[in-house]
Amino acid sequence: MTGIRMDDGRWEALSPGACLPAFLVWAVRVRPYELIKAKRDGKQLAPEDIRAFIEAYTSGAVPDYQMSALCMAVFFRGLNAVELGAWTQAMLRSGEVVDLSDVPGVKVDKHSTGGVGDKVSVSLAPLAAACGVPVPMISGRGLGHTGGTVDKLLSIPGFKMDVPVSEYRRLVREVGCCLISQTSAIAPADKKLYALRDVTATVDCIPLIASSIMSKKLAEGIDALVLDVKVGSGAFMKRAEDARTLARTMIGIGAEMGRKVTALLTDMEQPLGRAVGNALEIIEAVEMLRGRAPADYTEVTLALTAEMLVLGGKASSQAEARQKMHAAVKDGSAVRKLKEIVQAQGGDPRAIDDYSLLPQARSTVDVVAAQPGFITGIDTEAVGLAAVALGAGRQRVDSIIDPAVGFTLLRKEGEPVVAGEPIVRIHYNEPGPLEEVKERLLGAYRFGPQPPASRPLVLERLE
Repeated sequence: MTGIRMDDGRWEALSPGACLPAFLVWAVRVRPYELIKAKRDGKQLAPEDIRAFIEAYTSGAVPDYQMSALCMAVFFRGLNAVELGAWTQAMLRSGEVVDLSDVPGVKVDKHSTGGVGDKVSVSLAPLAAACGVPVPMISGRGLGHTGGTVDKLLSIPGFKMDVPVSEYRRLVREVGCCLISQTSAIAPADKKLYALRDVTATVDCIPLIASSIMSKKLAEGIDALVLDVKVGSGAFMKRAEDARTLARTMIGIGAEMGRKVTALLTDMEQPLGRAVGNALEIIEAVEMLRGRAPADYTEVTLALTAEMLVLGGKASSQAEARQKMHAAVKDGSAVRKLKEIVQAQGGDPRAIDDYSLLPQARSTVDVVAAQPGFITGIDTEAVGLAAVALGAGRQRVDSIIDPAVGFTLLRKEGEPVVAGEPIVRIHYNEPGPLEEVKERLLGAYRFGPQPPASRPLVLERLE
């Protein structure tokens, strides 16, 4: 019989009780209730019990409410290195681990911990692929107040992300990139848990974030990984110390698994770029590949893609990587690669040139500045929650996203405004949530007589 490790290192046997057969859902004779209670009380869980719990959750033998309870216990009590390794391995091994050894080159992916207006993956993947780096990418949907790459790409007419593993392998080999959502074959435990955490207030938890990211990334067949760990009001990690801890946790997991991982801590004190909302962000991502996107979004994309080119052996330095990326933008090969990816995955490549083929909101209305001066700050999480309220994100697991709605940020931090000047344009279909959204957006903006001090976009690099 398995037990629970006590704080003093002793193992305490857990009695199965007279009713055990009715609760026995795996080979390890410990009930879900007992594991939840043990973690709630700060005890260390045995690796085999963690694996059994996650296996049972994946199969449906453990219901959502019990996994929610365990996640909340982990939120407050954490996981030590042994528990985290077991948790990550269990999610990684819950499905197929893809073998891309037949694809030439160093396979490199990038992952963001989530932000508002963060459409970097949409432009980064084709840009890196155009520069010769194979990019196998499993993306996530929106989580909490942050947007998701899956939701953005699905706003392209016909685009399919539920690609079979065999097709995924072929596209990485032949196209140089494939962007898919988690399938039932790849890290299915994380796919279930990802949606559950979104609606149970257990998103911003370092062990759960690290294991979620690394399980699906390691399952997709990569050789190396670049992490974009967001820091600030629009990130799950509000403080640089927490972001640094998360980055080092994931780098450590990667090292244990024999993968090279680097991380950039990037600023999320205001939305990235000007567009917030799925189809609107696709447009801005395409504009970046044409050299016409906002400077902050462009710089973060270039910094992360440069890391991929160096890890992938396509550049010997950041400077050389930037030269290659600028050339791919200038000669059009970056945007052509995006069209190739879209067509290969069932989408309409004409939408990359003709934005009217993307979902369009029926109406717009502007939010205006309440006072003159400078924009001194933006509560970015509030902007993300306003987007959710408008319909661009999910309030429940089964919420249906409206891909057309969102915001254009007409003014951002440091820019001067006059009273009554438009600062945000709302793109909407249903007027119901409009007043709430206006209030949230206006409340998110701070004004003052002087512009704030500038901040670096890339705060730190770790490896």
